[in-house]
Amino acid sequence: MTVPALTYPEAVVIGLLQGVTELFPVSSLGHSVLLPAAIGGSWARDLSLGADQSPYLAFLVAVHVATAAALVWFFRADWVRIVRGLFTSVRDRRIADPDQRLAWLLIAATVPVGVAGLLLEHTVRTTLGKPLPASVFLIVNGLLLAAVERIRRRTGERRVPVPAGPGATGVYVASSARAGVSAGHGDVESDHRLADLGWKQATAIGAAQILALLPGVSRSGVTIGAGLLRGLSHEDAARFAFLLATPVIAAAGVLKLPELAGPAGQGVAGPVLVGSVVAGLAAYVSLRFLTRYFETRTLNPFAIYCVVAGLAGVAWFGTH
Repeated sequence: MTVPALTYPEAVVIGLLQGVTELFPVSSLGHSVLLPAAIGGSWARDLSLGADQSPYLAFLVAVHVATAAALVWFFRADWVRIVRGLFTSVRDRRIADPDQRLAWLLIAATVPVGVAGLLLEHTVRTTLGKPLPASVFLIVNGLLLAAVERIRRRTGERRVPVPAGPGATGVYVASSARAGVSAGHGDVESDHRLADLGWKQATAIGAAQILALLPGVSRSGVTIGAGLLRGLSHEDAARFAFLLATPVIAAAGVLKLPELAGPAGQGVAGPVLVGSVVAGLAAYVSLRFLTRYFETRTLNPFAIYCVVAGLAGVAWFGTH
């Protein structure tokens, strides 16, 4: 039996796909299942999550780590403040400023998906990591995004006071874009608004990431959607989603990196390296675009894309 391989063209295409779709609200896992199956031939054989001894899963781990590295670099100033806040909070045994509070909110919001991922990721991936289920869940993802935007329109985009516990900054979340604010100062203001989230709110937003274990459901999409329903603006919801994604993606990647040293990683070091570089660069460019996009625009275009692509997938894979 031929052992699945991994070629440089496959690595470049999937690396680019991962770097973009992990952050755009359209599901990286769903696209990583659907594209190889749609191309067929050696691509479907080499890039199958269920194939015996396939290096594909190990490759996806590597490009996820590259995406996490791009997230850390893009938000490096924020992470310096957040990590410093965590250390000073532990040292002083209190939560006294927005950076300290945001650090603990991110930790609290990460716990649910971390536990769910450890318990369910393998079962969900092996059971549902196939083209037809991924197509169905892509439709579901689009409908969820559209439903969130519809609810937002019905409730109105207004300034919403975010209830928070002791130690919050008391800043209100604004639904409009910040005008005339420098990028660095604006980033700090956004982080301070996020620090005003209540513990239950932050945990609920983070728990939404559990849905992204389903191939076709977007991590960033459901997290942004949950943030919008909790009163955040599109801009702040996207920012919180990207900050939340960093430890989750990085931890999942680091836990599975040893697989690259095993049989699945044999002979594919070159393609893995190239694909990771492409994924990291694509993720960085995507972040630059999306952080500006969500200052003034909504999830609706992504919702339409997901429904159309999902329906096309159901039509194609349901008859082949």
